[in-house]
Amino acid sequence: MPHQLENKRALVTGGSRGIGAAIVKRLAREGAHVALTYVSKPDQANETVTAARALGVRALAIQADSADAAAVVLAVERTVAELGGIDILVNSAGIAVMGPIDDFSLEDLDRTLAVNVRASFVAAQAAAKHMKTGGRIITIGSCNADRMPFEGGAAYAMSKAALVGLVKGLARDLGSRGITVNNVQPGPIDTDMNPADGDFAETLRKLMALPRYGAAEEIAAMVAYLAGPEAGFVTGASLAIDGGFTA
Repeated sequence: MPHQLENKRALVTGGSRGIGAAIVKRLAREGAHVALTYVSKPDQANETVTAARALGVRALAIQADSADAAAVVLAVERTVAELGGIDILVNSAGIAVMGPIDDFSLEDLDRTLAVNVRASFVAAQAAAKHMKTGGRIITIGSCNADRMPFEGGAAYAMSKAALVGLVKGLARDLGSRGITVNNVQPGPIDTDMNPADGDFAETLRKLMALPRYGAAEEIAAMVAYLAGPEAGFVTGASLAIDGGFTA
């Protein structure tokens, strides 16, 4: 089958494991050369890179903490230098710090906003300088932007809701240059951070229209669509892929 992203150059932040790793592999399967960032655990990052290279593309791992704005910019610049440009940016790095409002520290709030919101802005700003017509910027948000059905998630929900506004604004800023900007909002996805057989899983399944967790590959498929030529008229959108969590 034809590779819809043949020879495109992509950067996936937080791409060493979970949803990010699934996105890296799917973009590689579609023919894109891929860079990923990771904070720690280089072995996981290298495993994902090896899997991407096995699909016949170039791939590299870049150590960068998304809480560090300078490191985010350097990751974009290294992607451009080593892959020869950047056509696709996927902001997948994120953290989820939960806790009651009475005890939630400003340090946790600041890091949540730095990783989940500021890093997406910084990466988009840096990548857009190198993108040409047809460029794609995609953020990984959360269904919790629209529904937070349990206590302790105020800061997380706020950070993911901020991405909705960021994407709308960036779509306007970059539309005249032929660059699309979209937001994918996953529901409960089976990863090591939120396993389908975990203690909280049954509670989440009861909140969904489809009583199952999603697979990381299902999120990656949505990202691949948005990154491809068939999504050229989609921009400024927040697309739920949440099993009916927000239905």
